[in-house]
Amino acid sequence: MSDAYEEDPIVIEASVEDWVISKCEDWRDYYESNYEGRFEEYYRLWRGIWDPTDSERKSERSRIISPALQQAVESNVAELEEATFGRGKWFDVSDNLGDTDRQDVLFLRNKLTEDFEECMVRKAVAECLINAAVFGTGIGEIVIEEVKEMVPATQPIMDGDLQAVGVNIQDKVKVKLRPVLPQNFLIDPVATNVDDALGVCIDEFVSRHIVEQLQEQGVYRDEYVGPAAADTDLEPDQDITIYNDDKVRLTKYYGLVPRELLNEALSDNNDLGDAEDSKYVEAVIVIANGGILLKAEANPYMMSDRPVVAFPWDVVPGRFWGRGVCEKGYNSQKALDTELRARIDALSLTIHPMMALDATRLPRGAKPEIRPGKMILTNGDPREVLQPFNFGQVSQITFAQAGALQQMVQQATGAVDSAGIAGSVNGEATAAGISMSLGAIIKRHKRTLINFQQSFLIPFVKKAAHRYMQFDPENYPVADYKFNASSTLGIIAREYEVTQLVQLLQTMGQDSPLYPTLIQSIVDNMNLSNREELIAAMSQAMQPNPQAQQSQMAVQQAQMEFQQSQTAALNAQAQESAARAGKLVAEAQAVPQELEIDKINAITRNLKEGDQDDKEFERRMKVAETLLREREVAAKEQNNVQVEQRANETREAEQMLMQRLGQE
Repeated sequence: MSDAYEEDPIVIEASVEDWVISKCEDWRDYYESNYEGRFEEYYRLWRGIWDPTDSERKSERSRIISPALQQAVESNVAELEEATFGRGKWFDVSDNLGDTDRQDVLFLRNKLTEDFEECMVRKAVAECLINAAVFGTGIGEIVIEEVKEMVPATQPIMDGDLQAVGVNIQDKVKVKLRPVLPQNFLIDPVATNVDDALGVCIDEFVSRHIVEQLQEQGVYRDEYVGPAAADTDLEPDQDITIYNDDKVRLTKYYGLVPRELLNEALSDNNDLGDAEDSKYVEAVIVIANGGILLKAEANPYMMSDRPVVAFPWDVVPGRFWGRGVCEKGYNSQKALDTELRARIDALSLTIHPMMALDATRLPRGAKPEIRPGKMILTNGDPREVLQPFNFGQVSQITFAQAGALQQMVQQATGAVDSAGIAGSVNGEATAAGISMSLGAIIKRHKRTLINFQQSFLIPFVKKAAHRYMQFDPENYPVADYKFNASSTLGIIAREYEVTQLVQLLQTMGQDSPLYPTLIQSIVDNMNLSNREELIAAMSQAMQPNPQAQQSQMAVQQAQMEFQQSQTAALNAQAQESAARAGKLVAEAQAVPQELEIDKINAITRNLKEGDQDDKEFERRMKVAETLLREREVAAKEQNNVQVEQRANETREAEQMLMQRLGQE
């Protein structure tokens, strides 16, 4: 031991069980002074149990408790439970990036899921959620049990002629989650979480036979343990008759203890020694009835972690104990109860008949009772002796006040019932108003859900997996895995998302590529019993059929060949038209030359010498030129018409080709 630590004389003289009990008593005093009274009242409001200390007026006679806070607790817990377990797979396992083989990851997830179902972990988590909503903090203890598992089996006997039917018994390790009530949990007052505290303690009553069985198995020391003294502060329900026989007060401490005290409590074979330079050591201490040491050992777990997980429903900065649904709606619930009780007390004075009597004019021994058919004797005129009496009528405004107070409970807790928030969820507002109201509610649920996942759910799965790896390595291979939650939206959020998806679906046609994806998202968010089968059938329907693909490809290839043939035919027609146009142009160019030859022949034919011949030649020359011009004009016009016709035919062929290509 290093000389840096001073020796505490109290530690030197005390034992480890005395040191633990002293710490636990101080922590219990802090809890009782600050939280016990409030938690008990939250429990009564949630259960609907009346207590005289819950009355706001001394004259209250009614004991009614409004169910508004009960509804808020159940609604919030149901929303988180649906978001966590609604999809079946509520956690996932991931491997490192370099490992491409996911078979080990899938095996671990399936094996953990199977064992959690067998140990009823979902039921325990739901109880922790209830405790968190009522008291503000959900606490669970991770317990390891080695049980004898019986499996039906057959065995051949008499050389295989007969089969013996029986069971095979084998040892199996189970990791369970056990919810812990706040009055049974003690923690270092200055700590904000389990890991940072000096230690945590679970102080509760257990059946005596459980301790005796663990002593027989060698888990606890073989010490005599008698019945425990009564203590109502540790009971789960303090309003019922307490059973005090055959139970033991078991104090389980998980945390740091002085090394010297732990060395003294351990046997010689398990002595920790003084080699390590540390004053405290992480240990597990179990004490019965406040002074009998049953177990003392260093932390036996592979990761040296504490087997306790806890989460606050809503975080209170600097405090371990959180803020639950009952605390949020406490003031509104108290006001609502006072309003209802006052109205009921007033109704008892206004509804039930009362009579004002002249006592001097009643016969001796008369009983002034009022009931149907009763005869009342009077000395004199009954109209002068008897007179009906009442205190007026109850104001109708109390109905509106009660409704407003109930709405205040919903606003404080974020719970939505069938009545809904007035003007927003019950159909009195527009779609935008409903979206805004539900959006605010969903955000509050999502905030609590994330807190629950990171502080409670994932740490529990991680610690449970490490314990299975340590105590059952044959079924759980040891490796470094990452765990994450697969929790999704709650029922309110999923219904809201389905509404938005349906509205988006109405804006597109069935031929849109996004239509099947939206349909699958809607089915995935709906709470259907055969949701997985529907999703699998839709996924299979979305996959292409190989035969249909081949036939479709054959049809497309035939269409492409037909288009290519049409394109080639049109191109041939266009080339033929172009060739005809070139031929016509060449013929048009040859016409003037032929005309010139005809002109010369016409002019020079049958000419004679002399002046008259010269004049005749000139005259013929003029006539020939005129005819030549006329024939040139006619030839040009005919050529232009033919060229224009060919050009139109070519243009029409090109347009038809483009139209067919565009349509196909």
